[in-house]
Amino acid sequence: MVTEDEAMRRAVALAARGLGTTSPNPVVGCLLLGPAGDVVGEGFHAYAGGPHAEIVALAQAGELARGGTCVVTLEPCNHTGRTGPCSEALINAGVRRVVIAVDDPTPVAAGGAATLRAAGIEVVTGVRREAAEVGNIAWLTAVRRGRPFVTWKFAATLDGRSAAADGTSQWISAAESRADVHVLRSTVDAIVAGVGTVVADDPQLTVRDLRDGTLAIKQPLRVVVDSSGRTPANARVRDAAAPTWIVTTAAAGAGPDGHVDLHALLIALFAKGVRNVLLEGGPTLAGGFLAAGLIDRVVGYVAPKLLGDGRAALAGAGIGTIADAVELDFTDITQIGGDLRFTANLRQKENRNPAAENLPPASSSTRNSEEGF
Repeated sequence: MVTEDEAMRRAVALAARGLGTTSPNPVVGCLLLGPAGDVVGEGFHAYAGGPHAEIVALAQAGELARGGTCVVTLEPCNHTGRTGPCSEALINAGVRRVVIAVDDPTPVAAGGAATLRAAGIEVVTGVRREAAEVGNIAWLTAVRRGRPFVTWKFAATLDGRSAAADGTSQWISAAESRADVHVLRSTVDAIVAGVGTVVADDPQLTVRDLRDGTLAIKQPLRVVVDSSGRTPANARVRDAAAPTWIVTTAAAGAGPDGHVDLHALLIALFAKGVRNVLLEGGPTLAGGFLAAGLIDRVVGYVAPKLLGDGRAALAGAGIGTIADAVELDFTDITQIGGDLRFTANLRQKENRNPAAENLPPASSSTRNSEEGF
């Protein structure tokens, strides 16, 4: 017999298998428990347009689902899109109880819990809500704010340098860290870099196996922030390995500084179905995103090296005094090879950047060299 709490923990783990392939849909995991509490079916949402987690689990369970319990990380959908409503599928399967971690925040798909209750099914919400929120944080943040969740990834020495005084930076981080970056890339919908990085380093910005260089089957959209259209015609980001969008001020509009309007860029990416962005640009672009209040999470690879001089990992963030420092909350610190990888969320300050909140509501190259974007 499996408890509902244990089942939800398994469902959260199943949901993570869809990271990087479900957008613009969320990641969702589901377990079906028979009347005796044994697992009779499980599933996760694998790709947009494919069967939802509940449908996969129901197909596996068949008649064993009747009289049982559905444990799912997100409220079952209540609308017909590319697939039918999961709420109706659960009703038709004869499920007697549904346990939900997180309510669906989208007006179109929400309402499944109410439909289930109207059909006489017992519905419980909030089980392992925090864990499910963390596992689906990119999608949830995106639909709540109307712009993608942004993770800034950087590599630096222990004293915060992304390149030496002579400009050299290959390789600051260890091979294990570089391989880990490709795993991180595989979970996002788009990789964003500035034209300065593209000109200086000519990165490919794809998901690869560093052991043999093979490309992954699914590639994120490559986005080059290039205000004046300086991306070389023969740049590797223009190859056929992955889709690419060269974003100029003509395409996304200009901000007060004359560069690409980063708020408009993220809203345009949201409209393209992008929910999860990895920012890999150099210090100037990262500073621009931070100053605009558009970074949600930071993943840093810190190498046990000291340079004492050279390019800083972050520049131009508009912070002039210690009182205005952006504070982080660490969520993970792990040793990767000889490096330390940390993951941290930005601690929100009241009115730190009101402009960042005025968004419409939603119905590695490790060589970080950049001069403007």
